[in-house]
Amino acid sequence: MVCVMRLTRVIAREVKFMSDIILEVKDLCASFSTPEGPVNAVNNLNFTIRAGEAMGVVGESGSGKSQTFLAIMGLLAANGTTTGSAKLLGQELIGLGMDEINKIRGHTMSMIFQDPMTSLNPYLKVSRQLTEVLVQHKGASEKEARVQALRMLDRVGIPEAAKRFDMYPHEFSGGMRQRVMIAMALLCEPALLIADEPTTALDVTVQAQILGLMRELKDEFDTAIVMITHDLGVVAGLCDTVNVMYAGRIVERAPVDFVFAEPRHPYSQGLLASTPRLDEKIHDNELVTISGQPPNLQRLPKGCSFAPRCVHARDRCLGERPVLHQALPDRYNACHMEEGWS
Repeated sequence: MVCVMRLTRVIAREVKFMSDIILEVKDLCASFSTPEGPVNAVNNLNFTIRAGEAMGVVGESGSGKSQTFLAIMGLLAANGTTTGSAKLLGQELIGLGMDEINKIRGHTMSMIFQDPMTSLNPYLKVSRQLTEVLVQHKGASEKEARVQALRMLDRVGIPEAAKRFDMYPHEFSGGMRQRVMIAMALLCEPALLIADEPTTALDVTVQAQILGLMRELKDEFDTAIVMITHDLGVVAGLCDTVNVMYAGRIVERAPVDFVFAEPRHPYSQGLLASTPRLDEKIHDNELVTISGQPPNLQRLPKGCSFAPRCVHARDRCLGERPVLHQALPDRYNACHMEEGWS
């Protein structure tokens, strides 16, 4: 019965995402020049996102989650370099000039950051910051922009939006500021919304409200959503598909149900095992952890980057890097164990 339900979800997902591709990424790399040598933060990533799809990107800190999408949006640090291809609605983003990319950011694609106080200007009223988006990208008048911005604040659940409209960011709570950021990101009805740890700094009640809001907006606007997070619970509550990243590479990709029920890559298995669960007793009051440390991105291992931490590693893992391949229908894995040890 469980297998039938999973198969039904996969079929439903495939039907839902037969629409146009929103973002197509091929051989994407991002590196940084440092006095100690280049840091390879993102290595040959390939994936697509379709309209109405919510894709989770998970992994430990330093796995390349955020840098992948900062590279796509042209927001890498000054010492960063991006190569490869990232096409948004068919338009190549990599290599675009600043003027061209600025016309796209906030319009066709938007990003929500973890801490809204670092994204909102503390010296400008919320009303000014919201209306500016519509004036700049849509050519709306100030009057029209105020009407649309107020309507969006109501839509994202800001109580008494009309009274709060001309307040400064510091006059809002953390949850309300995050809602303002979501409203700002959605004002131009972007085709792609990238959310980088948007609920990490919020308490669990507000976190649930934000995730519920994003689900509603995804369904209403048919927006493609990328959820970058280390919180697997957030992924389970919002996402349709999951990319598991390690050392700048995708090591597993699958529909969300399969990743939680039957993770195939040892790293995915370790992430799930180290997540506390209320329905399981913790033996000896100890949490499960993944032994060892992530690799140095300046000196990545010759073989599998996860091999030094993997309990299943063999000689082949140390000398040959596994490639991401289709292991099962709709499921991809980068592990020699999946391919067979020969």
